[in-house]
Amino acid sequence: MGGTGHSSPAVGSDGLGHVKKRNVAMAGLDSSPGSVDEAEDLDQREEKKRQPVKRACNECRQQKLRCDVVQDPWTDCSRCRRLRLGCKIESNFKRVGKRSRNAEMEREIIELRKQIASVQASPVASISQQQQQPPSLRSAHVTPKQESTHVSPAGVYQTPSAISSDQYMGSHEAVASLLDLRSGYDGSNFMRNGNQFKRIEDVVVVPERVTELFDLFFMFYHPFLPFLDRQRSPDDHYTASPLLFWTIISVGARRYQTDTHLLNSLAGPVTRLVWSTLADIPQSYHVVKALCLLCSWPFPTSSTSTDPTFMLCGMMMQVAMQLGLHRPSHTQDFSKFRVELIEEELRDKVRTWAICNVVAQRVATGYGQPPSTLYDWTLLSSGPMDPNFKLPEDIKRRLDIEMFCDKVTRALYTNRRDPVGLCSDQERLSLISFLSRDFDELEEQLKSKTDAITDLYLRAANLHLHLSAFFDDTTGRDYRERLLSLYVATTSFLESTMSLETDVGPVLSYTPYYVYQMMVAAACTLLKLCKSFFASHIDMEYTKSLFNRTIWAIRGVSVSSNDLPERLAEVLAQMWRMGSTQHQKATANSAEVDDSLMLKVRCRMSMSLLFDSVWRWREDAQTKGRNIEAYLKNPTNPDSNAESSASSSAGVAGRTSSTPGIPGDPSLAPAPMLAQGSLGVSAASGVANLPSGFLEPNYEVFDPLNWLLDGLVDLPYSYSAMSGIESQGIA
Repeated sequence: MGGTGHSSPAVGSDGLGHVKKRNVAMAGLDSSPGSVDEAEDLDQREEKKRQPVKRACNECRQQKLRCDVVQDPWTDCSRCRRLRLGCKIESNFKRVGKRSRNAEMEREIIELRKQIASVQASPVASISQQQQQPPSLRSAHVTPKQESTHVSPAGVYQTPSAISSDQYMGSHEAVASLLDLRSGYDGSNFMRNGNQFKRIEDVVVVPERVTELFDLFFMFYHPFLPFLDRQRSPDDHYTASPLLFWTIISVGARRYQTDTHLLNSLAGPVTRLVWSTLADIPQSYHVVKALCLLCSWPFPTSSTSTDPTFMLCGMMMQVAMQLGLHRPSHTQDFSKFRVELIEEELRDKVRTWAICNVVAQRVATGYGQPPSTLYDWTLLSSGPMDPNFKLPEDIKRRLDIEMFCDKVTRALYTNRRDPVGLCSDQERLSLISFLSRDFDELEEQLKSKTDAITDLYLRAANLHLHLSAFFDDTTGRDYRERLLSLYVATTSFLESTMSLETDVGPVLSYTPYYVYQMMVAAACTLLKLCKSFFASHIDMEYTKSLFNRTIWAIRGVSVSSNDLPERLAEVLAQMWRMGSTQHQKATANSAEVDDSLMLKVRCRMSMSLLFDSVWRWREDAQTKGRNIEAYLKNPTNPDSNAESSASSSAGVAGRTSSTPGIPGDPSLAPAPMLAQGSLGVSAASGVANLPSGFLEPNYEVFDPLNWLLDGLVDLPYSYSAMSGIESQGIA
């Protein structure tokens, strides 16, 4: 009875449910081992019921995607962070149906097409009709720096962010803006009939133009740097690296006659893409390919202080080594992830590393700076026996030439005992003798299998060697012989350059920046020799003709009005006309040797002559108050007594000479093989659209810190504005 009375309160009315749960759980310990898990599951379900309901953010709800947003403490979901979207949760948010959104887009497109029809009825339509392009590929827009409407028939459009409110945009632009939604679209491309438009910031290029620009690149530019796979489609290049894709487009647009404004339109967006890509670590080795192209064909600039090529070249080599391209068979040592070697990718990396060194050597030579190259085990011909390391024949030949240039630079300009880096006179003469022998062997080695482009690089290497003659002692017994070797190397290089127009078609204007730099150095060499005692030892008529052809060739290399090639060509013409003639009185029998060939600028290696010549001209121009901007309007005739000749590239052939007795001055006429039509230079060359306030007569033409041309009137873009990073120490 007592036991019964003791147990009855346990099932009383007070907390009956709780007591039963506890008794059941306790009883289960004796009866069933699995009942404990069932009780724990029951407790977890009740705990989840007490927790607040988890909600997805607005962006994930719109797409019906799983969301990992954390509300307390607040942490954006991974998708919003990746796409840089505003991650938030709103209680009144409602999904927008795709059907209604597409219907609204269609209505807007119809309305915009009506607006286009009304615009085409205006005078703008008469301009667009002259371009002979389908209406679907036209877009008219007015830029602030142009006096009249510019119509781009190239299938290249500016999106509404770059168009003012009183301008109309085409239907493709409407599609671009309407598709640029916050639903995960990255703004890089959109579709038309199954094909993707490529878009970078404000510039959109239709698929047909992408194909055309790629064809231009591989036809005219790629032979100078043959390391990309032509069989790969533009989409493949874009997938590998958007920077590589847009760099190829930019290089192909340098002389794109269908739309001459495309290059300047791409300069800002592509440059910003360069810096943003380099800031995103780690990179793909395809980014290194893009930097190789940018260092070979940089965007035009009128100021040396804003030229980032030398800096990009150093970053190109550093990124390549960070990725392990210098040890392509040991890529695992440079990656924290497991790497599987694929033979085709291994060969591609070897080619890329070879081209990196080729480009780095050319940039160093052209800018008169120490090279950052690394010629070691991977690139040695007697190195690895793996066939995957064997370079294509054209790349191997050009690598051998640049390795010779590196040998010249390190032998003649890297003496640690001298502040300028020069060896003693006797030591330098011995080294030059050995290097000349090495060049003869290299020339003989390449003689049977060289082509016009490889021969051009070979002549440039020979010029790089003999430019050291300007550092020789004028009292040395071999001084005249050294100057004669320099003269032969200079004329040989320039003749090889000019022959590109006849041997392999009109391709001189497509050459890399390095060829232009060597052409300027060669022109300065002719100028220096002709204004010295050495003039009595050379054929002056031939030298004068070659110098004038070189000036027109450099002007033809220019890709944009007022860029450095155009400005330097004008400086060369003025240096020829205004240079001192006191040394030309020497006769063939004169044994007098003066010091007019000695250099004041001596720290820029073989390019010291170029910087010295420009520095001297700058001092003379400042003293006499001359202004290069005014001369650019009317290119200077080197033999004219007037300040400048009012000649243009369209009508110079018929001008009369200021020299009596000569019916037509050849210095004003472009060389026959360098016709302006083949060079892609418009007839209206110059700076006719410059604001009048920029023509001060005492303007500092050169950058006082960097000693080379620094244009007051920049091109339509600025590197400092594009990247926010100003290159330092680049001249």
